[in-house]
Amino acid sequence: MKKQTKRKPRTDKDTMRPEYDFSKGVRGKHAAKYAEGTNVVVLEPDVAQEFQTTEQVNETLRAVTKLLQQQRKRESQDGITRR
Repeated sequence: MKKQTKRKPRTDKDTMRPEYDFSKGVRGKHAAKYAEGTNVVVLEPDVAQEFQTTEQVNETLRAVTKLLQQQRKRESQDGITRR
């Protein structure tokens, strides 16, 4: 069995190429605009276990939304209001 050696911590040296100049960059310039188009939802662990991909979550939520819309449409046609 080989003896493990402790790794020395890397020294932070500047590896940025000279052609990349971020000196006039603005941190978070587009963050607010990006955040407008996103909606992060954290699922409870038991719910998250049922889905392997975001596509599965979205597909299920779209199906539930469609069912809710159909139910609301039926209720409005029958004159039933719930709230």
